[in-house]
Amino acid sequence: MTTITVLGAGGFIGSAVVAALSARDIDLRLVARRPLEPPVGAVATVTTHVVDVTEPEALSPVLLGSDMVVHLVKHSGDWRLADTDPATEAVNVDVMRTVVDTFAGRDETPLVVWTGTVGQVGVTPSHPMDGSEPDDPRDGYDQQKLAAERILLDGHAAGAVRGVSLRLATIFGQRRGGPADAGVVVSMARRAMAGEPLTMWGDGSVRRDLLYVDDLVGAILAAIDNPHGLVGRHWVLGSGEEWSLREIFTAVANAVSVHTGRTAVPVTAVAPPPNTSAGDARDVLIDPGPFRRASGWAPRVPPGEGIDRTVAVLVETLAVAERPLEGT
Repeated sequence: MTTITVLGAGGFIGSAVVAALSARDIDLRLVARRPLEPPVGAVATVTTHVVDVTEPEALSPVLLGSDMVVHLVKHSGDWRLADTDPATEAVNVDVMRTVVDTFAGRDETPLVVWTGTVGQVGVTPSHPMDGSEPDDPRDGYDQQKLAAERILLDGHAAGAVRGVSLRLATIFGQRRGGPADAGVVVSMARRAMAGEPLTMWGDGSVRRDLLYVDDLVGAILAAIDNPHGLVGRHWVLGSGEEWSLREIFTAVANAVSVHTGRTAVPVTAVAPPPNTSAGDARDVLIDPGPFRRASGWAPRVPPGEGIDRTVAVLVETLAVAERPLEGT
């Protein structure tokens, strides 16, 4: 039976990957900071390991025997902390070193699918990125993610693991009963649900690529199922659609209006705060064509539909939370 280990199984993306993998007849190991219940109706044989992934002697024994490792761990704090907090490197970089070192010199050579960020390129170009751009990351977080990717791909070259790096654009969504997405779409949806205006920095013309979480899960499964043309390099991943921040915020406000029956909150412009980075003002556009052609994957949920699905779940969840208890 195939054994797949998911690192970061309790997170926003990790829980979605686990839900999909649990439908397969596999040995599924979940590695997280807290105990996790197997998904309802799981076909897989599921075991949970509560592990401090920054401790190699604790993580390595769980990894051994894995045919595949899906590495979704990242530091849970603000990404800007990477410039000042040395603890972020232990999570963002050293965990990958443990993964590769665990299998170095052994007969087993597992597939390792890892998620990075398109920010590893540094200053993003004005055209859609296809993965051929040179890397020159400027901030600590992107530098750490690039360092982890290099450890993975060096481990691949050395024969310790078979590595696939997926560099992600903006991932968003909200699963029923799943961990909260802390990204911009859900944050703005919660503000709109509270009746607050949605404030965007500048004129909102900055463009982003949005990829719905279910489509990311599909890409990870594609890498697991068809790794041969993918291993040994990085791939950029997105929907391939361009949305300005004004369009994103307006779509969120309108979706909240539809699902609550209230008037849409306004979308207003404000001056950027002093702690913004240069990257906040640059477009981030993706050409996912190379990954699509190599893997057979394609996004199925357009960003507008994904925003509507996300808001629907958030409104439904709030309604359940506010429902009076029986007998009160």
